[in-house]
Amino acid sequence: MSDATAAQAAPSTIEVTINGIAVDARPGELVIAAADRAGVHIPRFCYHERMSPVGMCRMCLVEIDTGRGPQLQPSCVVSVSPQMVVDTTSERTQRAQEGVLELLLINHPLDCPVCDKGGECPLQDQTMAYGPGESRFVEEKRHFEKPIPISDLVHLDRERCILCDRCTRFADEVAGDPLIDFTERGNETQVLTFPGEPFSSYFSGNTVQICPVGALTAVPYRFKARPWDLVQTESTCTTCAVGCRIAVQSSRNELVRYLGVDIDPVNHGWLCDKGRFGYGSVASPDRVTTPLAARAPSAAGTSELADAEPLRRFQPTDWASALGAVAAAVTAARPGTIAVLGGARGTNEDAYAWSKLARTVLRTDHLDAQLGDGLPAGLVVGLPGATIDDACSADTTLLVCGDLREELPVLHLRLRGAARAGTTRLVEIAPTETGLTRNAARSEECRGGEAASVLRDLLDGDDPLAAELASGSVVVVLGRSSVAESAEATAEAASVISARVPHARFLVAARRGNVRGALDMGLAPGLLPGRTLSTSPSPTLTAAWGELPTERGHDAAGILLAAASGEIDVLFLLGADPLTDFPDSMLARLGVAGAGTVVAVDSFVNQSVAEADIVLPAAVFGEKSGTTTNLEGRVSAVGELVTAPGSARPDWMIAAELAVLCGGDLGFLSTEDVTAEIAALCATHAGAVGAELGTDGVVASGAAFEPEFPAEHAAPPRDAYGLRLVCGRKLYDGGVTVNQTPALTSLQAETVLRVHPVDLERVGVDSGTEVEVHSERGALRLPIVADSGVARGNVALAFPSSDVDVGALIDATAPVTDVRVETRAGGGALR
Repeated sequence: MSDATAAQAAPSTIEVTINGIAVDARPGELVIAAADRAGVHIPRFCYHERMSPVGMCRMCLVEIDTGRGPQLQPSCVVSVSPQMVVDTTSERTQRAQEGVLELLLINHPLDCPVCDKGGECPLQDQTMAYGPGESRFVEEKRHFEKPIPISDLVHLDRERCILCDRCTRFADEVAGDPLIDFTERGNETQVLTFPGEPFSSYFSGNTVQICPVGALTAVPYRFKARPWDLVQTESTCTTCAVGCRIAVQSSRNELVRYLGVDIDPVNHGWLCDKGRFGYGSVASPDRVTTPLAARAPSAAGTSELADAEPLRRFQPTDWASALGAVAAAVTAARPGTIAVLGGARGTNEDAYAWSKLARTVLRTDHLDAQLGDGLPAGLVVGLPGATIDDACSADTTLLVCGDLREELPVLHLRLRGAARAGTTRLVEIAPTETGLTRNAARSEECRGGEAASVLRDLLDGDDPLAAELASGSVVVVLGRSSVAESAEATAEAASVISARVPHARFLVAARRGNVRGALDMGLAPGLLPGRTLSTSPSPTLTAAWGELPTERGHDAAGILLAAASGEIDVLFLLGADPLTDFPDSMLARLGVAGAGTVVAVDSFVNQSVAEADIVLPAAVFGEKSGTTTNLEGRVSAVGELVTAPGSARPDWMIAAELAVLCGGDLGFLSTEDVTAEIAALCATHAGAVGAELGTDGVVASGAAFEPEFPAEHAAPPRDAYGLRLVCGRKLYDGGVTVNQTPALTSLQAETVLRVHPVDLERVGVDSGTEVEVHSERGALRLPIVADSGVARGNVALAFPSSDVDVGALIDATAPVTDVRVETRAGGGALR
């Protein structure tokens, strides 16, 4: 019988009986999972639906009859079979469950009143529901030192551990960081990290959430609140563009915890530690809570203010005065000299309101939600799209992007899991080793800016990859592998793939939290809400907005260049910090300094805000409701739980009030008004409103135009003495979230130059030596270390950094950035 005939003959369901009720189970499904779908709860500790079953705790013992009589078997490791009979309420089952709980409680401390898990503890709940009601043991319980800080974020209380193997399985199977494991044997078995090796995983917080007994606790949440004191709402994480579904919890109007919510299309319940613990920045004492206006220069000049603390440069004011000053600056501005940078930090509603304000009131197309570290907006929304699920199930997933473990951590987990399960084959083109290199079936190294050339050679020759991509489904995860190279290099790689693999679909690895939503809402030059070009706006949008600017405006680099030349009279920064985040720091400094009036809509005084003339305090995540759009175009809800401090307001509200003062009217009185207008005017977001969003969200419909690809070009040749600079993002970077969250600040790594050992030998120094690296833009002194994961000819640096101005080396107008690494010999001469 052929495979096709066998597949047709195989039953799609298997009938089993659970507690006397017939249930249609799936072939190969575990008994415990089938019971869950049938609404029958079987108690468990070790079982987790996203990890392999191990049958460690024996709490799920039930009577199973497969035709040879009922036997007690762990339901988490037994698959369903035809005519199987399961009894979860028999006397034998109840006695077995009572025995298991009694054994688990022999040494487990009864410290529920001081345990963070108290009130939401599966062991506590199941002891009440399935336990014997009393214990026969009166002996002294086992004691350990408590707690042990196994990392900066997680503490371990070994007395509470019941050896369920959840944390160790997650670390090994899901995260790929097997840094926690069982030690000792028999009665002395315990969970520990390896000597001298902390639990330094980007995903350690997940082990705290899935621990069923409070043996692992999160340092930022310890002793903060009790479950019955918490107020909760579901929301969507906007730390990066993956859009993980989370439960946001608060106590006394303060965010105290985020928990991952399991939705199948996106995060499977997992969160990265930055997303999980980043709520600390929301309650930071450094928040801007009232409008600020720059003080007039003193008689001694401006140097006195420049050298002072950033906040001393400002004086508090009221909203009427601040907005009045902004309106006066807008009114006095020359036509076409107003620009808006940023907008990816907020909600779709925020982005839409500022897009409408810019086009209909400020009369400008100079706006860009990206800060020179993304891809052309038309490419992001114009390429044939794929979902995260598509990338995890395609025959081949081609990675032409940065290190997803650092930039989009949960997407990294999803792709790693798919590769391990064999549901997709990963092929990687990268200038440095990434977190997925060891899981990739094939990894091709390239120098910075040369990914398109490598792809062209592979797909135009007789390489087996060409035939592989031509014959099966292909998803391309496309993103910038380095901010030290032009976006056109990545765009050209997309062009090469599209021409040679026309059936390929793309998942654009945008990094910023709501950059996809901001672009969908028109915060990009030449792009209007609903993914329509400004040269051909939809009749519906024209009827609602009126006449719109048709001349294409500047992107982020163009805005800063124009500002540096004195051509920008008013520069709005919407949660944007170009002095930190724009790759070319020299251009950023000249642009911010050259703008006439700088208006910052932000929540912290960062480097760029410190140079602003007017600061308007903005509400942040958790303080406002609305929607957000992840990298696959999935629109989901963002929940409001706490009140913004002081007089901080949502960005859309600031735009609406400013419009009135400038002689316009956006027509918004509430967040719901903005959401409704988006749904009415943007065909791509027609179903993304209200209850229709649901828990999983709604994937917005496809693009309305073909993407424009750049002309083919070769990266400039690298000279024999230089190295090509590769600047990739790190999870714990120098951004506001990390710097303003006490639990994350200490996790930032030292900035070092990483080069291949062969290139280090050419430099002629030992690993760890401080060297000078310089480009045509500037120079830095940094330690240099050998790293075989960096392709020969490249030098890798993390961007941005809290301690080093990496952007001082980068020229945003150049296709690539080449550097030279030199040492200083005696007398200070370079050699």
